[in-house]
Amino acid sequence: MWKLKTFLKPYWLWCILAPLLMVVEVFMDLLQPTLMASIVDEGLMKNDLHHIVSTGLIMVGVALTGVIGGVGCTVFSSIASQNFGNDLRIRLFEHIQSFSNRNLDRLKTGSLITRLTNDVVQLQTFVQMILRSFVRSPLLLIGSLIMAIRISPSLTLILLVAVPLLFILLYVLIRLSFPLFAKMQSKLDAVNVVLQENLAGIRVIKAFVRARQEQQRFHDANTDYTRTAIRANRLMALNLPLMMLILNASIVAVLWFGGAQTWNNGFPVGNLAAFINYATQLLMSMMMLSNMLTFVSRAKVSADRVNEVFAATSDITEDSDALNVGIKAGRVEFHNVAFAYDKDDENLVLDDISFVAEPGKTTAILGATGTGKSTLVSLIPRLYDVTSGAIRIDGTDIRRMSLEHLRSRIGFVMQQTILFSGTIRDNIRFGRPDASDEEVEEAAIIAEAHGFISELPQGYDTVLGQRGINLSGGQKQRLAIARALLIRPTILIMDDSTSALDAATESRVRQLLKTEMQSSTNLLIAQRVSSVIDADLILILENGRIVAQGTHEELRRNSGIYQDILHSQLNGEEAPYV
Repeated sequence: MWKLKTFLKPYWLWCILAPLLMVVEVFMDLLQPTLMASIVDEGLMKNDLHHIVSTGLIMVGVALTGVIGGVGCTVFSSIASQNFGNDLRIRLFEHIQSFSNRNLDRLKTGSLITRLTNDVVQLQTFVQMILRSFVRSPLLLIGSLIMAIRISPSLTLILLVAVPLLFILLYVLIRLSFPLFAKMQSKLDAVNVVLQENLAGIRVIKAFVRARQEQQRFHDANTDYTRTAIRANRLMALNLPLMMLILNASIVAVLWFGGAQTWNNGFPVGNLAAFINYATQLLMSMMMLSNMLTFVSRAKVSADRVNEVFAATSDITEDSDALNVGIKAGRVEFHNVAFAYDKDDENLVLDDISFVAEPGKTTAILGATGTGKSTLVSLIPRLYDVTSGAIRIDGTDIRRMSLEHLRSRIGFVMQQTILFSGTIRDNIRFGRPDASDEEVEEAAIIAEAHGFISELPQGYDTVLGQRGINLSGGQKQRLAIARALLIRPTILIMDDSTSALDAATESRVRQLLKTEMQSSTNLLIAQRVSSVIDADLILILENGRIVAQGTHEELRRNSGIYQDILHSQLNGEEAPYV
């Protein structure tokens, strides 16, 4: 948790004022029993009304001062803790944005959501408790002990027996509960993963009538989390009754021996009442401390999980002298490229990939599902880094370029179309927020999206539902194409991005792209030979290797694999390579 202290530094003033004001409140609380003893012994016992009134007014003033201190502490601790949580969430989100795909493969979406929400809230609560309750409880404990010793050293021996018992109890409970709270957060991750998958895929679940099975899956994950939470909270539930037992036993012992002293040697009644108050304050502060330590256990787990995210550094790095220029023509060269998702894995997804994609030309990639087509193109913007070999653009290794420069020159239309909440115009402008309305419409026209957008009641200002649910698959793909075209990329990558379009629309899009993107380097992954038949270079992937390459005519004459693809598609059968 100490590693996160930097997030409190900007709010150091509030972090100082909150404890200082809590010291004021504690000091006022410690004065009250002494003033009450004075009223009893000097006022009631001696029938001194003036003393009762004057001391009572002092007690009122002390109480009001304590209220001011307590309210001020709450206000300032809230300001500090809320800002701490805000900054921590922002920094976590920014750090996650820097992750490579490898990091995101390891830290699942559901777990990251839990860490950004539940874990940050736990830490936020912990900070407020540090500034308020963690100041109040120890000060009240120490102050009450000192005041109790001042009144009666002999009766204080009772407290010196009770306090160590309470500390031993606390230690045992914390040691036993910490692993359970860690497991709780892990189980909560599992619940969020199931929930996130189901909300994202609820239409698939309905289409395949899997609601009952998914309900059972969520039930199992939720029940697992609930059982772990019950075990942890059952253990902590022992805290209060055991604490109360020790507290009440201590008060009974004080009354027993204190009462005897009052009868035998004139120990003042007011002092006995004050001692009981101090003893109660001392033991209650111990109970407050025990309750807070349960939060410490949970906060420690949350801090470890948050620090795990911060410790995860992206394997996609750039040099301090990375180039911010270099991509002009957009000539892409793969030189003996090999890739594995796990660097220690000997099973390569891509192996010995070498080819050149020339500017102003279209390079198409065909292959069976799982041959590495999408992985291959994801290496160009460095969503992953090559395991060996090199990718060069205009002769410069992409690892020498700044990520911002590299990715800003690449238009990527991904296989899975992702749209964001907002208007159609905002989604097309995603890569160029400053683009004019005319440029947005021009990109939509090239992507064959302007027609259906114009027919919508609000046109380009139509607000999209979650993930663009109020659009068809083909419409979403065309918006994604328009989004990529708007940035006027030097390199355009289209990963099976016309699969939801009918043949006529796809043909029109292809012709418009050929005209408008004639100076760009175009890389195209497609499922239909008809989509790539006019490509300048066609690559056939099989088992992560290029097994054939050439133009349509060259492959049709010389490649048996390509001939099989043509034959299977012309006969309307399922193609084994597309």
